[in-house]
Amino acid sequence: MNNRTIRPVNYNRKLDLLDSGQVVLIHQASLDILNRVGIKMAHPKVRKILSDAGARIDENSDRVFFPPALVENALKKVPPCFTLYSRDGEKDLLMDGSRGYLTLDGCGLQVLDLESGSLRKSTLKDLEEATLVADYLEEISFLWPIISAQDYPSSRQPLYELAAQLRWSTKHVQAMTAVNGNSARGSVEIAASVAGGSEALRKRPIISNFQCSISPLAYDPEGLDAVMVFADAGIPTGFLTMQIGCSTAPATAAGSLAQANAEVLAGVVFLQVYKPGAPTFYGSCATVMELYSGAVCCGGPEDFQMQAFSAQMARYYNMPSNVGTFATGAKASNWHAGVENALSGSISILSGADMMCGAGLLAGAVIFSFEQLLLDCEIYEMIRRTAEGITVNEETLALDTIAGVGADGHFMVEPHTLAHMRELWQPMVINRAPYGKWQAEGCREAEENAREKARWILANHRPVPLDDKLLPEIDKIIKRF
Repeated sequence: MNNRTIRPVNYNRKLDLLDSGQVVLIHQASLDILNRVGIKMAHPKVRKILSDAGARIDENSDRVFFPPALVENALKKVPPCFTLYSRDGEKDLLMDGSRGYLTLDGCGLQVLDLESGSLRKSTLKDLEEATLVADYLEEISFLWPIISAQDYPSSRQPLYELAAQLRWSTKHVQAMTAVNGNSARGSVEIAASVAGGSEALRKRPIISNFQCSISPLAYDPEGLDAVMVFADAGIPTGFLTMQIGCSTAPATAAGSLAQANAEVLAGVVFLQVYKPGAPTFYGSCATVMELYSGAVCCGGPEDFQMQAFSAQMARYYNMPSNVGTFATGAKASNWHAGVENALSGSISILSGADMMCGAGLLAGAVIFSFEQLLLDCEIYEMIRRTAEGITVNEETLALDTIAGVGADGHFMVEPHTLAHMRELWQPMVINRAPYGKWQAEGCREAEENAREKARWILANHRPVPLDDKLLPEIDKIIKRF
């Protein structure tokens, strides 16, 4: 059960929703924001580093003002591609724009129990089981900690979560809950112990990280601490905005994108000044406010537009993108969830996102559902197969076979059909049986099939295990932090 692979999207073409002139206007607007309004960075060391590089500093407000030349020069130092390495070396992910990779969503606080269906707080065991299922699913290329280990002290949760994911999967882990220097140092030590030492980790980083801006126009000093720790260890570290239009960002898409772009660029500029050539990426899970309640609105055309815009801006800067995908606002795996996630997945893939985060959560990234994880993978796989296009050559045109069958025959027993029929997509959980068979089998829907498949995976799949000697060593690292 360990010979699983991954299924990235192989990009042939990409959709741009912004024309080239609009992209330049967004870039120029972001430069104006960075130069005239600035970014709050309440970290003295960070401000000193940026001041020495030519930024203007207002110490009274902790604000950093970025001259356009500083931004442009820093962007030239960003490596256009890098690799996210896997524990077993068989699922490495090249970030060069030619492929798109799906991951889990992050940090849900509740779980729909697979057996009882009841809603409860998430635990470390839930994360272990979710990771095990994700390791099996070929649609999931790398991992986020999809739920929080709330049965452990909050200060150590990121370390327990990372250890669990490295133990229960061989895939790359984006340790996105390490948001301060302490948890970053612990994460690096854990990853180094698994990779075979700090130099081995530097050569093949089996983890990556990103830090979120605090919209509008600020960065948490603890997050900036983490950036430096990860950069020193050679860990790819991106920057991601989670701003909310009408609340922490302007109501208009153009204004929201200009601000989001400025926030991401500020993080990237600091990283390249601190550690020139450090691998990084451009991230966005931007959304808008739900006008009737004031809550976050997950799903809808504004979300889908921001996914496409963010992927396009990342391409403009020749950086890999990490785009929020799926994460429906639906409270159950229903029509609402299917519509939003199908549209969201389509936009992310057609727009050429390098990393797509969001599989498996409901209610605006709060509730984890095993069933939804499998359903999201089914949606992704259908879009992936659609977007990849077809091969057109002498064999696939099948002209001799068509001539042989003629006007009155059929293709069911033709050698060409037998040679190619298994290339057709087959569903994992969708029920395509005829109506009578579906009715006779109890009218089973995709959600029921997903539940049964998740139970089967938990009972039967086992990834390549960590060396038993590593487990007490990892436990010691966690306790030390």
